[in-house]
Amino acid sequence: MYRDESAAELAARIGTDDEPFLLDVRSPEEFEEWRIPGAVNIPVTELAARAGEVPRDREVVTLCASGNRSSAAADFLSHNGWKVANLRGGMAAWGTVYDWVTLDFDEARVVQVRRRGKGCLSYVVGSGREAAVIDPTLDLAVYREIAAEHDWTIAHVFDTHLHADHLSGARALAESSGAVLHLNPADAFHFEFTPLRDGDAIALEGGATLTVAALHTPGHTLGSTIYFIGDRAVLTGDTLFVESVGRPDLAERAEEFARNLHRSLEEKVLVLPDDALVLPGHYGDAVPVRPDEPVSARLGDLRRTLEPLQLDEEEFVHWATSRTTPRPPSYVEIVKANMGQAETPVAVLQQMELGPNRCSA
Repeated sequence: MYRDESAAELAARIGTDDEPFLLDVRSPEEFEEWRIPGAVNIPVTELAARAGEVPRDREVVTLCASGNRSSAAADFLSHNGWKVANLRGGMAAWGTVYDWVTLDFDEARVVQVRRRGKGCLSYVVGSGREAAVIDPTLDLAVYREIAAEHDWTIAHVFDTHLHADHLSGARALAESSGAVLHLNPADAFHFEFTPLRDGDAIALEGGATLTVAALHTPGHTLGSTIYFIGDRAVLTGDTLFVESVGRPDLAERAEEFARNLHRSLEEKVLVLPDDALVLPGHYGDAVPVRPDEPVSARLGDLRRTLEPLQLDEEEFVHWATSRTTPRPPSYVEIVKANMGQAETPVAVLQQMELGPNRCSA
């Protein structure tokens, strides 16, 4: 017999010595659209003929869209001698699972929150009895749980930019916690917030300062902003990732935004010291995620290894614009919701946002 495994249990095993063999039994088209990194695709209709491709020396976790096809696959494999678990709820469940890892910087503790199915990263920065939350999703219970664990009051909420790939929980979290909502007015928001300005600094009770080095780093969106935690770390949002840079084409102005992005990187980010820790807003399939390590990189390492950071402006524009792809239709509705002009029910939008992030170039 096979057993069921939750998405949270699976997330805790990936990147460890106990990592299973992930067998995705959806169609090739479904698999190509969205998958768990490292998974192998054998459609359930082909499994009997291709069972020899499934290793017997590791536990196999079967998965599909919602758990039905993978249950049939798990049943077949278990009856034929494999050790098998079935991912309960399938990719729909994987799209909602979170884990987090903690970093300490002098007076500040930083909790990196990972939404594993989308590659979304958000942060809770705490000091003393106060905390600031950066780029929260709509799953507000995650941030409340982290704050409660540390005896923090959520006093400030920020977004790094107007998100297109997922629903922002910043406004709802600020309203429910009584926190101050800080946003960059260069992006269009149709509700009340406290505008960010270059050089703003938010001091938390315990002595840590979140420098809203509202460096206004236009490129991914006009209001893309980065934030410093003292002089030790930088929250780069969708401006710089550990494997690439932000897509400059999401506002349909690819060349203009590519030039903005290059200048922002050169003038605002690459001037930081090599040992500054980059904490991005997303990660892609090629980035390993381990339970006990943050998704991060030293700026000096990125300076040496990322191709786009070594290009002059014209080379960068050519590189970035050659990688543009059609904007996913769902992004239009998600942006409207994040602006405060939602035309689609939240439940529908939450289904629309499931899938991989496409914010890196």
